[in-house]
Amino acid sequence: MEAEADKPSHLAVIVDLSPTQWYLSAQASNPYPLSIESFLSQILAFLNAHIATKNENTLAVFGAFPGKSVMLYASTETLVDEPPPLDANSYPPFKMVDTTVTQRIFRELDTIDPGDEPPCALVGALTKALCYINRITLPSISTSVAEGSTNVPDPRILILSVSPDLSSSYIPIMNAIFSAQKLKVTIDVCKIYGPDTVFLQQAAHLTNGSYIFLERRDALLQYLIMSFLPPPSVRKVLAVPRQDKIDFRAACFCHKNIVDIGFVCSVCLSIFCQPVPVCSTCRTKFPIKALQRLKSACPSPAPATPRPLANLNNAVPRTTEATNHGTPGLR
Repeated sequence: MEAEADKPSHLAVIVDLSPTQWYLSAQASNPYPLSIESFLSQILAFLNAHIATKNENTLAVFGAFPGKSVMLYASTETLVDEPPPLDANSYPPFKMVDTTVTQRIFRELDTIDPGDEPPCALVGALTKALCYINRITLPSISTSVAEGSTNVPDPRILILSVSPDLSSSYIPIMNAIFSAQKLKVTIDVCKIYGPDTVFLQQAAHLTNGSYIFLERRDALLQYLIMSFLPPPSVRKVLAVPRQDKIDFRAACFCHKNIVDIGFVCSVCLSIFCQPVPVCSTCRTKFPIKALQRLKSACPSPAPATPRPLANLNNAVPRTTEATNHGTPGLR
């Protein structure tokens, strides 16, 4: 336990910077309005706290803008043309983080077309964060032999989300989750504004991270420091808040809609909202009798109901049995 606690920690922060969502978040009609300026001041204090916790800690910040993702800051990269001037009243590493992140965020926001706003590239930012973690945690053979493996940081990712779910990003997000599991990367999620996100709930749950929905956005910094500042190795002895209920619904591969009941291809595990004669992913043909039986068993359309939640204490994801033993079929 002491060896794990002494390891340096690498924190990759993904910031959702959708102009529309932040405009809605700052409206005075909200119970606790939060503007992007107030958000940046609190998140910068959190980033400085991570750097100050341990001298060997590393940091990377990625911005998810409409249609693109950008690396805003990295401990091992120089992303500004001119370093900030020295200030006797500020710690130079803190000054570097604050100046670099703020300048690059507002520079990217100024280039956004005020017309049609594409969805935020959250998946792209998550992929870049995983690639960066893979690069710093798996150094070259010569570097690992010369320096040893004691300085390899313990990686984790924190996603600060304000945008709703994008059903078309289900497959890329699941691929990113599987990559994070292989790299042993913990994904934490802080939902700042908007409804709960199904896919990010699953990302935090499957990587042993924490998903927190902010009830008091005026206490953002307190949430960040108390819940997300300690690394996973230290959280084992802390009472870190975690969500008791997770939405395990998936998005169908045909229409990209989040479904309550789906039909799974027994060959490639693709999910469909209705029985199909041929799988669009692996081109497997299914028996006609199985399709007729599944179509007759399909429930009739019902009025919209609240999303189903699985209790993590005594429930597991539903499983289905395959039909037509020895023959490809839907299940």
